[in-house]
Order: sequence, then structure tokens, then C-alpha cells
Amino acid sequence: MPATQFGNFKLRYQEILAGADAMNPVVPKSGRPGRTKQSHATNLIWRLRTYEDDVWRVDHLVPFTNNLAEQAVRMPKVKQKVSGGFRTKKGADIFCTIRSYLSTLQKQDINLFHALTQTFQGLPPQPRFA
Repeated sequence: MPATQFGNFKLRYQEILAGADAMNPVVPKSGRPGRTKQSHATNLIWRLRTYEDDVWRVDHLVPFTNNLAEQAVRMPKVKQKVSGGFRTKKGADIFCTIRSYLSTLQKQDINLFHALTQTFQGLPPQPRFA
């Protein structure tokens, strides 16, 4: 995208936010302690302005969300919640190692059932590193 076209988009973005500010004014401080409650629209406008660099990020190597990281942490948290935690640190380490290994294989489109079968036969598949 040419720099001038990109600049035009950013200028239009600023105009849209200015119009949004006019339609959703910030509620003045109430005099009570803490932050004054704002509307959802006002909070969104504030975030779009505050995190403008992230909104306009053009590096396509940066993932749009951190969903993979959240999914990786979810299973240990569910196990902790359901069973009340791990009995030992060693048990937690083993669980996390196995979970990490299977998660890596799954991301590389390797059939987990076959991978586990091979592992118990003494021929564990090795994930690709690169």
C-alpha cells in the first residue's frame, strides 16, 4: 500500500474517531472516588485511540490474537480446578511436558492417536523445529 494512501486512511480514521467523540461524549468526573463509569462506545473509542499503533499494525507475522497462548494455559487450569490441583510439582511438570508435546504435534497436523501409539511402542514422533 503506498504511503500516501496509508496516510489518507489514517486521516479518515482520525475523522471517524472525532465524530464518534461528538456522538459519545466523555461523562465528567462525578466527584466520587475512582473512575467515572463511561459508556461502552466511549470506552471503545478510547481504546481505539490509545492503541492506535496496534490497530494499524502492518506486520502480518504478528498474530491477531493470543488465542493459542490462552488455549495452551487452559487445560492445566481446568485440571487444577476440577481435581483441586496437582499433588506434587513433579506431577505438574510431567503433565505440562506431555501437554506441551501433544499441543506441538497437533499444531503440526500430526495425528495424536498415532503419535501416542508410536510413543508407547518406543518410537515417539519428533516435532519439526523451524
